[in-house]
Amino acid sequence: MATPLAGIAIEDVSEEHCVPRPPGLLIDREEVETLTVQLKAMADQTRLQIVHLIDQAPAGELCVCDLTDSLDLAQPTVSRHLKILTVAGLLRREQRGTWAWFSIRRDALRGLRTHAFPRSIDGSPF
Repeated sequence: MATPLAGIAIEDVSEEHCVPRPPGLLIDREEVETLTVQLKAMADQTRLQIVHLIDQAPAGELCVCDLTDSLDLAQPTVSRHLKILTVAGLLRREQRGTWAWFSIRRDALRGLRTHAFPRSIDGSPF
């Protein structure tokens, strides 16, 4: 066994132990573009908090004013994050008078999980 600089032993595996296997199928190009937009939209602390807050809301939806108070952020900042999540297809926006209400598009989150992490759906470990 070799020992790298970090001090963790690495097992010496010779080529005779490696059996090449097909890596699987690639994700369709269009799906990859959609997944990339959605994952980038979720890859922000504030946007993750927004999705979490909406998910925890008793009615399953929140108004922009609810989010600004909870996040302690200015309304334009919250609106910008909501727009990114909505354009990515992860949130549904409904205008009611002067206020916009947002809910999670659960089908989009299921699709994200299904296409990005297909093995996790059938109960197989990552």
